[in-house]
Formats: sequence, C-alpha cells, structure tokens
Amino acid sequence: MKKYVPRDPIRDYFPLPNEIFRMDLSSNEISVYAYLMYCEDRKTYQCHPAYSTIGQATGLSKNTVMKSVRSLEEKCLITTEPTKITAKNGQIRNGSLLYTILPIENAKEAFDRKQWQIFEQQCAAERARQALADYDRKHPKKTDICEIGGEKRPTDLEAG
Repeated sequence: MKKYVPRDPIRDYFPLPNEIFRMDLSSNEISVYAYLMYCEDRKTYQCHPAYSTIGQATGLSKNTVMKSVRSLEEKCLITTEPTKITAKNGQIRNGSLLYTILPIENAKEAFDRKQWQIFEQQCAAERARQALADYDRKHPKKTDICEIGGEKRPTDLEAG
C-alpha cells in the first residue's frame, strides 16, 4: 500500500469559489471556469490558454469551449481580450485570448439581478393571466353549436 505524500495546499491546489455551484452553471461551464482558475496568474488574475488547450484538459470540443467561454463572460465571471503575436518572419497573427477572472461578487450580483428579472417577468405574466381570467369571468362568450362539415363546432355570437 502506498503512503500518502504530504501536499502543499498552496502549490498543489487552487481555489474555486463555492458560489459557482449556486449560479446555474452547466458542467461544461464549471469545467472551463475551473481550468481557467487553475491556469491563472494569482497576482494578475489572468491567463491565456488556447481553446484547444482548454478542450484537451477538460475533455470538451473546441466549439463547446467557445460556447462556455461566451457564457462565462455573459455571467460576469470572466472577460476576454484578443491578443496578437509576431511570428519569426515578422508577420502579426492572432494569439489566444487573454482571460481575466473577475471577482466572484460581480458574478453573484449579475446572477441575482437576472434572477430578480425572471421573477418580475413571472409575476407580470401571472398578473396578465389573472386579468384575462377576470375579464373572461365578467364577459362570458355566448356560443352556439353549428354543424360544419359533419362536425359540431362552437361559434361566437355577436353580443347585442
């Protein structure tokens, strides 16, 4: 049986905010976010892995990584900036994105705002349903059954 080798909590681990598990992130988004946290420079909060590098580390396709990165940006967890590199022949080319991990408080506030908006929309929809139900109760439709093409269908009569 192998003995446990002591691990240095600073060198062998990286912090992952508990809040990400309460923010409706997909498993893909959590994987990409965790990898970016793993790569980040702890002083600048930045890193610049390529999509393919993130994909290899997380087992996700490049397209899935790209979608997850966009979603993490929308959820205020990260920002991205394009970079340029100069090849040996002097040609300037696009580099990988520069990722900045934002303070988790920004993302929590954005998530709370979005949840509040969803709640307000649901309340407005419920008020509209209630108003329609009240209107229908106060103004019942008069219907008559007529036969069209062998079927009996209700028809609206004009209120008069």
